[in-house]
This record gives sequence, C-alpha cells and structure tokens, in this order.
Amino acid sequence: MSHLLMVGTSDGLLICKREQDTWCIIDRRLANSVVTGVTCQGEHILAATTNGIFHSADQGQTWQEASTGLSERLVRQIAFHPTEAGLALAGTEPAAIFITRDAGQNWHECPEVTQLRIANGWFLPYSPGAGCIRSFSFHGQQIYAAAEIGGLLRSNDNGANWQLVPGSSGNPDFNRAVPRTHLHADVHDVAINQQAPELVFAATMQGLYRSVDAGNKWLHIYADCYIRAVWLDPHDPHHIILGPADDVSINGQIEESHDGGYTWANAAEGLAVPWRRAIVERFVQADDQLLAIVSDGRLFNAPIARLHWRPVLVGQTTILSAALLSA
Repeated sequence: MSHLLMVGTSDGLLICKREQDTWCIIDRRLANSVVTGVTCQGEHILAATTNGIFHSADQGQTWQEASTGLSERLVRQIAFHPTEAGLALAGTEPAAIFITRDAGQNWHECPEVTQLRIANGWFLPYSPGAGCIRSFSFHGQQIYAAAEIGGLLRSNDNGANWQLVPGSSGNPDFNRAVPRTHLHADVHDVAINQQAPELVFAATMQGLYRSVDAGNKWLHIYADCYIRAVWLDPHDPHHIILGPADDVSINGQIEESHDGGYTWANAAEGLAVPWRRAIVERFVQADDQLLAIVSDGRLFNAPIARLHWRPVLVGQTTILSAALLSA
C-alpha cells in the first residue's frame, strides 16, 4: 500500500510522497485555489476551498467541482466519516454545516446550525455576524463540531441533526457570567477519546477543557492560554498533544501530557519555540508521524513515538491543511 499526503495551500494542492522521514512533492493541482481543508476516504478526495469544494477519484490527478447544494462557498473544514462510506461534513463561514452521503456529489444544509448561529449572534473578530465551523471529531454515529465563536455542537445520528451540548450555551458574550461547568464559547478544536468516547477535549481561546460525560459538564484543565489545536493518541488514551500560546499567534509552542491532561511537558524538540508570531493551527496524523500546521504557513512533522520535529516542504506557499491518502 502506498501513501500520499495531500497538502492544501494558499495556491492549490500539493501531492506528496513519503521518503524516509520527510515528504516530497510529486505533483500540484487546483492552482489558484485557496485549499483550506482536505479529506480522504478510499479513492475519494475532497478539497475545501474559499470558493467551494472539489472532488477527485484518481489520487488527485483530475478534479471536478463538487459544490451542488452548497449555499455557503467559504469552507473552513471538511471531513469524511472514518467508517461510513461516502459520508462527509463541510463546515463553513458563516457558520453552517453541510452533509453529503455520496462523496460530495450533493450537499445538504443542516438548518438547525444556521438557526443557532443567527439566534445567538455568533461572530468572528474579523467577520461580525458570521462565526465558522473549525473542527469535526467522530466516534460511531456521534459527531462533534467546534464553532468559533459560538460553542460546541453534537450530532448523535451521523450528522443528520445537531444541537449544542448541554455544557455549551451557544452565547458568545464573553462578559456574561457562565457556570464553572460550562465550556468557553470560542471553540477552535474538538477531539474524542476513541477508547472512551464519553471523554471529550475542547481547545478554546481560554485553554483546554475536558468533559467525562460527552459534553454535559466541563473541567477547565489548562487555563491562561490560547489553543487552536489538540490531538489525542488513538492508541494511548492518556497521551495528548497540544499547541498552546499566550494569545492569538503569540508565543506558540507544543506540549504533551501522558496522564490525560493533569500534567504537561515541553514537546517541541527541534523547534525554535516559543514562536513570537505563530501558533499551531492543526495537528494531522500521517501513519506513525504527526504533522503540525503552523499559522505562519509552515509545516513540521515528527515521529509520534518521540516528538523530534523537522520542517517539511520548506519554502512552499502558505500551508493550510493536510490529509493522508492510503491507496
């Protein structure tokens, strides 16, 4: 089995092949498109852009637009379901969720998400009245979606219907008093523990939160930091990797915990951190490696067994997203 890495950039998609501990470009596609997200399932690849979605069924060689039914064209996140063939979700700006069950041929809006956005006044600092969907996490028929700035959504039926988790009010007013057991409204990333699906982690502008009851109540386990990316080890339920910073893209670094988030240690070997003007935007697993996509457009990878980071695709156009294709 061969593995290709699809890397979305501000100017198209890079198709890369692994050579030892790094990745090398073998092709480029979707020129002039800002590829904000990419996801793979079998032979199918979906690439999200700032102007719609594209589909490939031949390892990225040819592409067709796949935006039928997509009423919001700026797609911030896209993800195939890990086990349901053809099922994928697209998260947009303004905040909305669209679902496909035929690998992108047709998309259908989940109207309750749009209604929640409008009713609660979700927003972004640079786009008032919009909000966006930044992240999805899957376990069986249960799916979570992180809304910036809005809250945390959950579906219990493979994305057909959505609601806010009980511990997320959906009210984006930072000045209002909220219960200690509630999640901060500015949610950037969400991750489910695959071995214990009631255990959910959420990365926010006020740090990392943990829920042990599928989002009903939350504990603020890493405070006084700004986080956009969290990764849970699928083989070790206690291993978490995090990209905290002092504030938005200020003094970003990488840390890890081996006890479920109770204690943390530096995990940035090989990196000149803290980055004064950067933060980890996304973590992406590629077999036994972990990729870190940084807000300044750089890409790093490291063996999961020992996080010694190396730069990848140095000098390329701003890198925004990545996904592994197993063909």
